[in-house]
Amino acid sequence: MKPRCLIIISLLFFGLTSRCWSTDVSTAQRPNVVLIMADDLGYECIGFNGSTQYQTPYLDQIASQGMRFINCHAQPLCTPTRVKLMTGLSNARNYSAFSILPRDQKTIGQYFKQSGYRTCVAGKWQLYGAEHYSPQFREKGTLPEQAGFESTCLWQVDKSGSRFFAPLMYVDGKNIQFSDDQYGPKVATDYILKFMEQKRKEPFFVYYPMILTHSPFVPTPLSKSPSSKDKQKNFADMVHYMDFTIGRIVNKVKELGLAENTLIMFVGDNGTHTTLESKLGERVVRGGKGKTTNAGTHVPMVAYWPGVIEPGEVNDNLIDMSDFLPTCLAACRIEETNQLDGLSFFHQLVGKPGTDRKWIYCYYNPRPERTEASYFIRDTRYKLYGDDSFYDLKVDHLENSPITQPKGDALKAFSELRNALESLPTAGKKLLQFPR
Repeated sequence: MKPRCLIIISLLFFGLTSRCWSTDVSTAQRPNVVLIMADDLGYECIGFNGSTQYQTPYLDQIASQGMRFINCHAQPLCTPTRVKLMTGLSNARNYSAFSILPRDQKTIGQYFKQSGYRTCVAGKWQLYGAEHYSPQFREKGTLPEQAGFESTCLWQVDKSGSRFFAPLMYVDGKNIQFSDDQYGPKVATDYILKFMEQKRKEPFFVYYPMILTHSPFVPTPLSKSPSSKDKQKNFADMVHYMDFTIGRIVNKVKELGLAENTLIMFVGDNGTHTTLESKLGERVVRGGKGKTTNAGTHVPMVAYWPGVIEPGEVNDNLIDMSDFLPTCLAACRIEETNQLDGLSFFHQLVGKPGTDRKWIYCYYNPRPERTEASYFIRDTRYKLYGDDSFYDLKVDHLENSPITQPKGDALKAFSELRNALESLPTAGKKLLQFPR
């Protein structure tokens, strides 16, 4: 027999009237959410996706016990992805500038805090405009407290400093310089574990935008060669430590007896750094961070919720970064108060009918003060840019040969994508605008 808390959750969320469980749903504990996002980690870097180069045993394990997604796509760069995930909106509607989250945006943290959840963010912020950015953008963004997070342990809020050994971390509103033997990703993880321990009797939302696996590529506390200068090897060690960190979080949730009442999701924020090469099966994949090809947007994703998500599922539906906010809200029965571009995939997690995403729209202009925007729309196979460049990603995932005269299925897809693109904003509405 399934545990009582799962029975309650199932009745509340899924309307499983065919099962003759009888329990008072009014006493149900709202589920917790832990949302983890790796920094600069493409699809090719995880064992459960077929990597033969990196060690990710904990992620591989939760994938075998949960659901992995093979068609999740991010923005090609970190800040555009983070703004999209935090607000559930297309960058065309609310992206101001690199390192900035506009202060007038309702965030995922605010949704959860206003709904009575305890909220925590740890890892990397980069949404305020730290001191090392141009004065034009400095302090023009959003502090984590303003975004709805009551507990914070973050690198790069208003100051930069080291992110790895001897990190400078923004802890509950104050910048703290840690000693040389302290490691930023461990400091952030330890903070999360303590938060979950303290708040275990209340519903909580944890957002962990990780410091790993972004450059500089340096050894970790688990590296066998602490003085290594080999960036490819060091990156492999960083992937391994990232995985180790996720294992610590998952094991803590289990230790607290919260596994069956906690949705854990992991995703990458964009493609791997362009100087790195990784083996996916027998194929060598070069990182595509900053590029609008699959190498820059295709990211790993897995969802884990014992007793709720069917173990070992592989999901090939399209997932956009704007979809995480409405999905988290749906899982926790929190009402959307804003009109969102994101589409909840919660029904997919629980194996129920629902509306699946037909296409993903990407508006990309990370440095609007000096770059021109590019934008595209794609389905699971075809991709159409605003200049009518059209690609079959099944045979041309790096977009080397555009289709100039589409026929048959390609022509049908071109027409459908063009019609959809014409309905979407193709110019950013808040570029270089910084509300007070």
